[in-house]
Amino acid sequence: MSAAAAVTQPSSVAGLARAIQLSVAPVFLLTGIAGLLNLFTGRLTRIVDRARNLQNALDRPEVVDRARMEAALQVQRRRTFLINRAILCTGITALLVAGVVAVLFISAVAALDLAVIVVPVFVLAMLSLISGLVLFLLEVQMAIRQNPHRYY
Repeated sequence: MSAAAAVTQPSSVAGLARAIQLSVAPVFLLTGIAGLLNLFTGRLTRIVDRARNLQNALDRPEVVDRARMEAALQVQRRRTFLINRAILCTGITALLVAGVVAVLFISAVAALDLAVIVVPVFVLAMLSLISGLVLFLLEVQMAIRQNPHRYY
């Protein structure tokens, strides 16, 4: 091995290690996003189950308070819409953050300044995350208002 090759090899390995460090940092954000998606899909499951139970009850001829049950079913539909949109926004956030990771890695390995791509994609990811969280908070408030035992 020549002296020049011996000198460049450690620096290329160090450069690759730095590239991995830079691109892996946002992966921790992906872990948090995965937790949010898990929470949101759990809520969606409960909402769908409640809507199904309400619909089954409404299908019975002996239903007593049809108007109240139909209003409750309408709230479940609205909650489903909100949590679905929260899942969509949060899923888009995960895709954008994964894109940021890929671009950061390429940027570091290829020694390119791709900040012009990373910055707007990361800002879009944060805006999408904010949108998902706002939709989630709206859904939670709707669920609280629907509860006949007011805890607030």
